Amino acid sequence: MTSEQIIGKAVPRKEGWDKVTGRAQYIDDITMPGMIYGATVRSSIPRGIIRNITFPPHIPWDEFVIVSASKDIPGKNLITLILDDQPCLADGVVNHPEEPILLLAHSNRYLLRKAVDAVVIEYDPLPAIFTIAESENRAQIIWGTDNIFKTYLVEKGNVDSIWNDAAYIVEGEYTTEAQEQLYIENNGMIAQYDSSHGITVWGSLQCPYYVHKALMMLCNLPEDKVRVVQTETGGAFGGKEEYPSMIAGHAALLAMKSGKPVKIVYDRMEDMTATTKRHPSRTRHRTAVDRNGKILGGEIDFVIDGGAYATLSSVVLSRGTIHAGGPYYWPHIRIRAKAVATNAPPHGAFRGFGAPQSLFAMELHMERIAAAVGISSVEIRKRNFLQPGQTTTTDQVIREPIDLSRLLDRALELSDYQAKKNLFDIHNKTASQKKAIGIAAFLHGAGFTGSGERYLASVVGVEGLPDGRVRVLVSSTEFGQGTKTVLSQIAAETLRLPYEDVEMAQPDTETVPNSGPTVASRTAMVVGKLVQSAARGIMQTLLASGSLNESYSREDFLAACRKYVAEHGELKSWARYEAPPDIFWDDQRYRGEAYAAYAWAVYIAEITLDLATYTVTVDDFVALQEVGKVLHPVLARGQITGGVAQGIGYALYEKVVWNNGRMQNGQMTNYIMPTSADLPPIRVYFEELGNVHGAFGAKGIGELPMDGPAPAIVNAVADAAGVRFNSIPLLPEDIFSVVSAAAEEADHVPQGVR
Repeated sequence: MTSEQIIGKAVPRKEGWDKVTGRAQYIDDITMPGMIYGATVRSSIPRGIIRNITFPPHIPWDEFVIVSASKDIPGKNLITLILDDQPCLADGVVNHPEEPILLLAHSNRYLLRKAVDAVVIEYDPLPAIFTIAESENRAQIIWGTDNIFKTYLVEKGNVDSIWNDAAYIVEGEYTTEAQEQLYIENNGMIAQYDSSHGITVWGSLQCPYYVHKALMMLCNLPEDKVRVVQTETGGAFGGKEEYPSMIAGHAALLAMKSGKPVKIVYDRMEDMTATTKRHPSRTRHRTAVDRNGKILGGEIDFVIDGGAYATLSSVVLSRGTIHAGGPYYWPHIRIRAKAVATNAPPHGAFRGFGAPQSLFAMELHMERIAAAVGISSVEIRKRNFLQPGQTTTTDQVIREPIDLSRLLDRALELSDYQAKKNLFDIHNKTASQKKAIGIAAFLHGAGFTGSGERYLASVVGVEGLPDGRVRVLVSSTEFGQGTKTVLSQIAAETLRLPYEDVEMAQPDTETVPNSGPTVASRTAMVVGKLVQSAARGIMQTLLASGSLNESYSREDFLAACRKYVAEHGELKSWARYEAPPDIFWDDQRYRGEAYAAYAWAVYIAEITLDLATYTVTVDDFVALQEVGKVLHPVLARGQITGGVAQGIGYALYEKVVWNNGRMQNGQMTNYIMPTSADLPPIRVYFEELGNVHGAFGAKGIGELPMDGPAPAIVNAVADAAGVRFNSIPLLPEDIFSVVSAAAEEADHVPQGVR
C-alpha cells in the first residue's frame, strides 16, 4: 500500500487480528503466580453512620486479607480527580448505596463471595435525597448545606431587554434519566506490589494517567513507584474514564497488605449497580421569539444530578452548558447551570457527557417554538441556524464556512423527508399504527472544553526502531473505537511509509508520555495532530543527519533509521500541545473559544407508533454529519452507527429503576437495551470541510452521534401521537400516560372552546 492511500482508506485494524484469533488478553484472561482474588463489601443503605462491623465465626477470617479505611491506607483516603471528595473506602459514614466499606481477598473466589455476604454492618440511618428537585428543595434541611458541586453562568447580550419586544414567549421543561454504559467487558484490575518497584496495576481502562495520579495519593508513593498498564479493553463509553481509579486503588491496597498479586473483576450486577452512569438532567427554557420565528434571546436553566460525590460532574456540566443553545444564533442569552448532590452512586462520564442532555432539551424546544409561531420544523431551524461570522452562546466566532441550511436540505433529501411526511399525514388519519418523521440538528465541540487542552499540555512521542520501522508513544487507549489504527495511519502518512511499518506502544505509564485522557472526542484531532508533529520531527532528524534525502523511498527511510539508531542509540521525537493563538477561553467570565472546532450534524428518524401497544419502532434513520475529514471510513461509519444505536436505547429502551438510590434492574435481563433486531437501517453520510487544528483536517467524531438520535425520535413520536413529550426514556407506559392525559384533558374542554 502506498502512503497516498492511507488517510481516508479502510486499512486493517491494528489489533484486529489478535482479537479475532483469540490472542488478545483481557484482564480476566491474565493470571500471575500466587495471585489471589479481591472483592468489595458495600453499603446497603443510601446514607448513614457506620456503628459496628461484625465478622461471623462460620467464615475462617484468619485466611483472608481484610482492608479497612482506618487501618490500611498508607496515603490519603480519597480517589484523586477534581474535587477530591470521594473516599476510597467509607470511614465512619456512607453517602450512597454500594459505597465501598471493606476489601477482602482470598485464593478461593467462591469462599470470597460467601465472606462478602457474611460481613454484618450496623448503621444509624440518616435522611437521604434522591432527585434533583429534592436536592434543590430539601438539601439545606437534611444536610445543612445546599450541596451544589459546581455552577456556571453564561451571559451574552442583555437578556432583560428582550421580553417586551417578543411576539411569543415560549417556555418548556425537559428531563433525561440515567443511562448505563453497558460495555461488553466488565471492570477489572490486577495489582502487584513490592517495596523496590512499588505498585503496578494492569486493567481495563481509558485513562492510565488518571489511575496513576490516584494511586500516588492513595498509596503514598512517588511517581516512579507507580506504574499503570492498560490491557485489552472491551468497551468503555466513558464508564472506564474515572471509575478504574477506584477499583485499581482497591486492588492496590489488597496487594500491598497481602504481598501477593490481587485480581478484582466485577460481575455484571456489581458493575451496573456500583459504578457510574450518565447524569440525569433537567433543563428549563424560556425563549423570546419575534413574529417571524427568529430567536431574540432567552434563559436556559440546566441542572444535572451528580450523585453522592463530584467525580466528573463539573466537566459534564460544562459541556452541557456550552451546548445548551444548540447550533442556533442567540443574540441574547443567559444560561445558569449547576450540578447537585444526591444519595445515589456518583454519576460520571458517558459518551457526549452533558451535551446529549442539554441538546435533547434544545431540539424539543425548537419544535415547541415552531408550533407557537405556526411554521414548520424545517423552517424554524433554518431561520435560526448559526452562520459564519456569528457568535455562539459563549461569544465564539464561527470562522469555518459551515452552511447548516444546506446540511439540513441534504439530510431532508436523503431521508425523502417531505414526501414521507405528506404520505404519513394521509396514512395517520385512519391507521392505528401512526407513522412520523422527526428532525434534530446539533453540534459537538472536539477536545477538552475551554482551557482544558492548555492545562493538559499533552505530550506525544514517535520513535525509530532498530529494524527501521517506527513506533507511536501515546497514553491514548484503544477500547474498540480505533485509536491504534487511526494514529498509525497519521504517522504512516506523515512519514510516507506503509501502514504496516508503524506500530503502537502499549499504554504503560513507564514507557509512554501523558498525552491526556482518551475522552472528549480529542484523540484524532488533538493527539493525532501531535503524532503528526512528532513524526515530522523524526523525518527532519534523519534529513538533517544526511542519511536521508527529500525524495526518499521506504527502503531509504528504513536504512536511514537503522543507521541512526545503531550510531546514536535512540531516535525519538516529542511534540507538546500548544494552544493556537486564536483560541482563547476566559475561565472567569466563562466565554470565548470553547472548542478549537465543532462537528455539525442533522439526524432524521422515521418511526411507527402503535396505539394498541404504545410501542415505538424506529423504521429508518439518516445520520448526516460534517466531521472535517474522514480518516478511516469503516471506523468512522462504525462510530456513527454505534452512537445512533446507543441513542435509540437512550430514547426508547434504557430505564434505570431506582429504589432509595440503588439500581434495581442491574442485570441484562431487566435493564433493556436495543438489540440488532430492534434497530433500523442506519444510513450514515459525511461532509468534510477540513479543520486546521486536526490531523489531516480531522475533527472529533466519537461523541457526536450520541447527541441527535433521542430528540429526532421523540420529535417524531410527538408528531405521530399529536401530543408533546418532554422526557426520556420514552417507554410504552410513558407514552400511554401522556396520550391518555391529553385525551382526558380534551374531553373536559367545554363545548365550543376547542
